[in-house]
Amino acid sequence: MQMISAILVCLVVGISDGDSMTVRCAAAAPQRQVRIHAIDAPERYQSFSDAARSSLAALCLDTRARIRPMDTDDYARTVAEVECRGEDVAAHQVSAGMAWVYERYAEMRPDLRALQAQARSARRGLWADAHPVAPWEWRRR
Repeated sequence: MQMISAILVCLVVGISDGDSMTVRCAAAAPQRQVRIHAIDAPERYQSFSDAARSSLAALCLDTRARIRPMDTDDYARTVAEVECRGEDVAAHQVSAGMAWVYERYAEMRPDLRALQAQARSARRGLWADAHPVAPWEWRRR
């Protein structure tokens, strides 16, 4: 694993789900897949997956994003902190109840835990479900 700190400004050209996007960082450059650091959104066919994807699209699609790469995952995606329209994307998704804090990778983001607690107590987004299933548990099943 490699820590990278340069900030990229890229056009968001696609949204895969509530925590992943496709960006183009230069006109002639190939597109790259970006995974939002420290969160995990519902998987396709899981409850709230469409809402999480729509939430991310509303914030980021067709806008310029500020991307701070942090790592590369097992699927060759850039794992990054991302900002769209001046808003931290991880905080936005967690606060709206569109993603879980991915505890395994969130040690640098203690702010997300408080946002998740607020979303949960307000029953926003996926927290409206009586028994929400975290994506990592859903994948295991």
